[in-house]
Amino acid sequence: MILALGMSIGFTACDDVFEPQKENLKDLDQMYDDATYAQGFLLNVYRNIPGYYGETDYATDDAVCNDINNDYRKIAQGGWTTNHWRWSNSWNTCLHSVLNINLFLENADKVKWASDPEAAELFKLRTKAEAHGLRALFMYNLLREFGGVASDGSLLGVPIIDRFLGVNDDFNLPRASFEDCVKFILDDLAYAEANLPLEYEDIALDATVPAPFSEFTASAQTYNRVFGRSARQLYNGLIARAIRSRVTLLAASPAFAASNATWADAADAAAGVLDYIGGPAGMDKKGVTYYCNTADIEALGDGSNPKEIVWRENLDNKTDGTTTQEENFFPPSLYGKGLCNPTQNLVDAFPMANGYPISDSRGNYDASKPYAGRDPRLALYIIYNGSQAGVSNTVISTGSDATTADGLNKRETSTRTGYYMKKRLRMDVNCNPSGKQPKRHYNPRIRYTEMFLNYAEAANQAWGPTGNGGHAYSAYDVMKAIRQRALGITNDPYLDECASDPQKMSELIRNERRLELCFEGFRFYDLRRWKADLNETARGVNITGNSVYTPIDNVEPRSFSSHMYYGPLPEGEVLKFSNLLQNMGW
Repeated sequence: MILALGMSIGFTACDDVFEPQKENLKDLDQMYDDATYAQGFLLNVYRNIPGYYGETDYATDDAVCNDINNDYRKIAQGGWTTNHWRWSNSWNTCLHSVLNINLFLENADKVKWASDPEAAELFKLRTKAEAHGLRALFMYNLLREFGGVASDGSLLGVPIIDRFLGVNDDFNLPRASFEDCVKFILDDLAYAEANLPLEYEDIALDATVPAPFSEFTASAQTYNRVFGRSARQLYNGLIARAIRSRVTLLAASPAFAASNATWADAADAAAGVLDYIGGPAGMDKKGVTYYCNTADIEALGDGSNPKEIVWRENLDNKTDGTTTQEENFFPPSLYGKGLCNPTQNLVDAFPMANGYPISDSRGNYDASKPYAGRDPRLALYIIYNGSQAGVSNTVISTGSDATTADGLNKRETSTRTGYYMKKRLRMDVNCNPSGKQPKRHYNPRIRYTEMFLNYAEAANQAWGPTGNGGHAYSAYDVMKAIRQRALGITNDPYLDECASDPQKMSELIRNERRLELCFEGFRFYDLRRWKADLNETARGVNITGNSVYTPIDNVEPRSFSSHMYYGPLPEGEVLKFSNLLQNMGW
C-alpha cells in the first residue's frame, strides 16, 4: 500500500487541468522536501471517491437492466451475499483511502510546502483541512454501506481508524457505535469547514483576505496562490457542509433512529448549504436538465461549476467529448445498448401537469393517453412509446409490434419494460459508427437539488410542513420552488393540501425526491434508510398498434429480506478479523 501511495500528481489541482503522472516509487521521507510529491499522496485519494451514478437503481422499483449479467439485477432477485465483490471493493477502497489520508496527516507538518513562509503555512492549513474533509467523505460512504444492527442487536458503524496502520499494527479492530462514527465524521467536517473557504476564488485586495487566513497573510496574492481559483474542485467548505447534510440525514432516518440523531440537525445542516445561495430563491431554474444544458456544459473550464452544482468530477474530455453514456443507454435504433429500462412504477410516480397524482381524479389522467398532460419531467427523463430522441429526433417505438429493435424484448439490447432512460444523456450525441458526434459531459458529485430535498424531508419531520426552525424557509417553501420549476405552475392546490398534513407532505417529498434524483443512485439507499418496501415488483407496459396499452405486472420480481436494510460486511473481512461483528441476518 505504501508503494501505491507514491503517485505524484501536479501541485496545481484545478479540475480540468491536472492529470496523474506515471507512478514512481519514491520513499516516504522524500515528501518532506517535495511539495508536489507530498500533495500527490492526497490527490491520489481523490481518484478513489465513489462515482455518483452507479447502477443501484436496477435493484429498486425504478428500473431494470437488460444485461442478464448485471450485478444489481442479480442482487434484486436474491443474489445479495456477503462475498459479493462490489461490497468488498467498497470496503477496501474506502478503508485504504482513510489509511492513506491518515498517513498524509501524520506527515503534513513536516513538508516544506513553499519557500515563502506565509504560503507554506496556508498550504499546510489547506491540505490538512482537505484531508479531514475527504476522510469524512469516505467514512460516510462506509457508514452508508455497512452501518446497521449487528448480530448482537447493537447499532454499529465501522471501525474508527484515526491513525496510519503499518504492517506491524493490529488490524483486528471492532466496529464503533453508529453514533460514535457520526461524531467522528462531524468532527472532521467541522475541522474542514473551519479551515477552508466556502469556495476557491481569487480576491483583488489585500484588505479582503478573509479570516482565519488573514492570521497567516495580509497578501491577496499569497491568498490566491493557495485558496484562489487554481484550487477549484478541490474539497472546500461548502462541500463539507453538504457532506454534513448527507450524514445527518442518514443518521436521523428510521433505519438509524436509535443513534439519537435529530431531524432538526439534518435540516440545519442542509440549510447551511442552501443559505449560501439564498435558499429557494437561489434555486437553478435549469437544474432539472443539468446534464444536457448545452451552454452551461460548453462554458465549463478552469474548474467552474454550473449553478446547479456544488461539486463535480472532471470533464470527460475537454475538446471532443465522448459518446460513452449514450452508447450504453440510447435505444438500439440510436446505436445504444439500452441498458437502463425505467419501470411503469416510476412512470406512474410522475404526476399530472397540474400537480395531482395520476390516481387523483382531479388530475384528469386518461389511461388511453397515458403520457398526455403529464409532468414535463416525464418526457425529459424517460423515453416512452412515440418519444423523439437523438440528433435526428427519431421516433422511438417500444411496443412488441414495433418494426425496429427498440420494441419490447426484440433483442438483448431492447427494453424489457417499454421504456428507455433519457436522463443523463445528450440528445445531440450521435453514436452511429459511421459518423460519431461526441459531446462534452460531466458527472456531479453533489447537486443543490439534493440539498433542497434533504432540507424538505428533515424540516417536515422536525417542524411540520410550514415550520422553519428559525430558517427563512420551510419544507413547503422548498417543495413549492421545486414543483414550480418542474411543472411551470404558480398555483399548486395539491401541494397546499399536503401542507396541512405532515404525513401527506412526507409522501409528497419522498415522491419528489424519487423523480428529481431518478437514475442518480439514490433510491436504493433511500428505500433502505426509510425502511420502506424493497420488494415492489418491477412493472412495464406492452403497447400494440400505438394505442392499446397492456400492463406487464411482473417484469422482474424483487427478493429482499428485512435484514437487507443494512448491507453486509464482506465475508472475508469477518473471517479474518474476529472483532468485526457482522450485521444481523447475514
